[in-house]
Amino acid sequence: MDRAAVKKAYKEAKRPMGIYRILNTQNHKAYVGSSVDLPARINRHRAQLKLKSHQNRELQETWNLFGESAFKFEILDVLDHKEDSQSNPVEELDVLLQMWVSRLEEEGCPIVIL
Repeated sequence: MDRAAVKKAYKEAKRPMGIYRILNTQNHKAYVGSSVDLPARINRHRAQLKLKSHQNRELQETWNLFGESAFKFEILDVLDHKEDSQSNPVEELDVLLQMWVSRLEEEGCPIVIL
């Protein structure tokens, strides 16, 4: 495959969407969010934290304090959204995020929504 074909295939590939968590393993605080492109969103968080430019000040400060090794990046749930569905995937992600926040809070985990 030539370079243009590889680039086109990448752009057309279905990206997983769902709920993710950045867990501080030192204080067990969880930063939870949703995305229509999970790998890209997680990579963006990681890059911003490493560059000390993350928009969530609290997360950035704890990253600076504890270091990268104190954090786990996890995909909690993947949304199985059908392309022909009439529902909006962003709305579905919002509902799924609220379900995960409730579940984690019930488990006693401190949560920050990103």
